[in-house]
Amino acid sequence: MSTANGQKNIRRIATIAVVMLALILLLIYMQGGFTGKVTPGTTPRASEGNPPAGHTVVAKEQQVGDIMAWPGVVKSRTVADIAPRLTARIVDIKVNAGDTVKKGDVIARLDERDLRAQEKAALAALSGANAQEARASADKQRISGLYEKEAATRERYDAAVAQAKEAQARANQASGTLTEIRARLADTLLLAPFDGTVVKRLKQPGDMGMPGIPVVTLQVPRGLRLEAEVPAACAGAFHVGETVVVRIDTLDRTFDATIDEIIPEMDAQTHSQLIKIALPAVEGLKPGHFGWLKQACDEHAALLIPVSAVQHLGQLEVVRVLSDGRESTRHIRTGKIFGDRVEVLSGLRAGEIVLTGSRQTQ
Repeated sequence: MSTANGQKNIRRIATIAVVMLALILLLIYMQGGFTGKVTPGTTPRASEGNPPAGHTVVAKEQQVGDIMAWPGVVKSRTVADIAPRLTARIVDIKVNAGDTVKKGDVIARLDERDLRAQEKAALAALSGANAQEARASADKQRISGLYEKEAATRERYDAAVAQAKEAQARANQASGTLTEIRARLADTLLLAPFDGTVVKRLKQPGDMGMPGIPVVTLQVPRGLRLEAEVPAACAGAFHVGETVVVRIDTLDRTFDATIDEIIPEMDAQTHSQLIKIALPAVEGLKPGHFGWLKQACDEHAALLIPVSAVQHLGQLEVVRVLSDGRESTRHIRTGKIFGDRVEVLSGLRAGEIVLTGSRQTQ
């Protein structure tokens, strides 16, 4: 009985070993262990009776521009800092950033109490000067009549004329003082010089207004320009009137624009020049939008083929190459796209023939 049981155990173990070996061989086969490996690179295809599908083009090396992009901000062509002409406390500011104003609208109001007191004093002084001027003029007329009748001396006549002129001068001076005070009173109202939009509010009521220090910044929303700082090494390649490419990220739009102005002075710290590009009328475009100035700064030799010649297999890029009448697949690496052509960085040489269009797979 023990001998029979031992033989059964041996047969069972042998059977399990055979099954395991078969499974191992199957796994090795499925992973390609019994076939030769294909090295990456060119893979020749079997010759076919029909010619290769698609058109052929020759890979050519050409000079292309190195497109650079410089950041910029959209600004209005017309910008005004609204600042007082006199020193006075700000009583009221009637606008906020983003408000639209019309020409002549009140932007802010300054304290006018001191000037009103000066105006009242000037009015009183003018009234007194006018009264003196009228009395002196009447005395001059009376003495002049007596002098003609030889009833007054020459000295008296000359004195009356001098007094009349002096009184008139004082009246004119008082009138000028009043006019000046009233002009300063008018300056206590800061008015919008044109129709526009408030982009900055720099002061608050209660702050001291100072000549030349802005209270708000106003600009015209039309006639916009992109202002970009371009390094000196590339700025020399730009010219006024030249057409460049501009991209506005906020609108997700790219369009052509014209260089409107190039500031000749170079920034000593950044070694760059300010270039202003006149933007076309684009819906939704506003001052403050961020944008890019795109333009070629230099050139380099690039190997170009049509974009349609490149096929994508997962993350791989391949082209079909025709050599000696035979078609093969070539792995390549591409770079920048120039219109309908793409730059080949590796995997292809100038003069080689590639096929465009897709081959139909059965």
